[in-house]
Amino acid sequence: MSDVLVVDEVTPDVVPEVEALLDAGAEVDGQPAVSEQGRLQLRGGRREGVRHLLLRDGRALVGYAQLEDTDPVEAPASEMVVHPSHRGQGYGRALGTELLNLSGRRLRLWAHGGHPAARHLAQTLGLTLFRELRQMRRSLADLDLPEPTFPEGVRVRSFVPGQDEAAWLELNAEAFAHHPEQGSLTRRDLADRMAEPWFDPGGFFLAEDTSGTLLGFHWTKVHSAERLGEVYVLGVSPRAQGSGLGKALTVLGLRHLARDRALPTAMLYVDADNTAAVTVYERLGFHVHEKDLMYRTEH
Repeated sequence: MSDVLVVDEVTPDVVPEVEALLDAGAEVDGQPAVSEQGRLQLRGGRREGVRHLLLRDGRALVGYAQLEDTDPVEAPASEMVVHPSHRGQGYGRALGTELLNLSGRRLRLWAHGGHPAARHLAQTLGLTLFRELRQMRRSLADLDLPEPTFPEGVRVRSFVPGQDEAAWLELNAEAFAHHPEQGSLTRRDLADRMAEPWFDPGGFFLAEDTSGTLLGFHWTKVHSAERLGEVYVLGVSPRAQGSGLGKALTVLGLRHLARDRALPTAMLYVDADNTAAVTVYERLGFHVHEKDLMYRTEH
């Protein structure tokens, strides 16, 4: 078996190879093995704290992993995939072992979809389950939600590129101070998403008070190929929590996806242990569609 090549940047000529590998895995597994953030980091050139692992069998790229060590507290996070036609040959274990070595045996590893083979590999590597991220869905065909009612003094408008970036990043960090991935988004992370074909400021709703201070937001996303609308990110300032703003923003976004974009289905991601949010979404008609599992080393 070839050695794993570790690089700080995937060169432009190799990126299509990795993306083809990711697409092949997603076609068999039913969901991508690397998240949206991972894809952006794959294509976006060198990033501080991010490394890429490439595993070849001869000239063929048979495995890929990404290690992100940017959280000052949590262990490095990783994602990985082995080409479906090369599974069961030890490539997954080779990538996992290298991830453990690179991280100093302080590792968090995502298993998107929680497939049995991924669970077995995690156990083989000595990792234990500690986080469950749920994808929830609901039909929009029968959406019967009343016009949302916002707290007094709150108005809602769309995101304005070139104007709202700094204020949104500040609110996002405040609203997701407890959430390592979302709360640490940078100006570059936001710019990367705004450059994606799916970005639509008309579906990015901001709630502000009479002084113009942002209090909450609902960023929706449309997956055109799958005809899916997503509650992409929903955040409320701690100053406005408990006011009903979060529910009102959720309803506003769902009505936008159903009526303005005419989409049949909505989806969202939520941590299983966020019982308050899970309860709100269940009351809005969402149900669990699939689960992503994260494993980590004991430390």
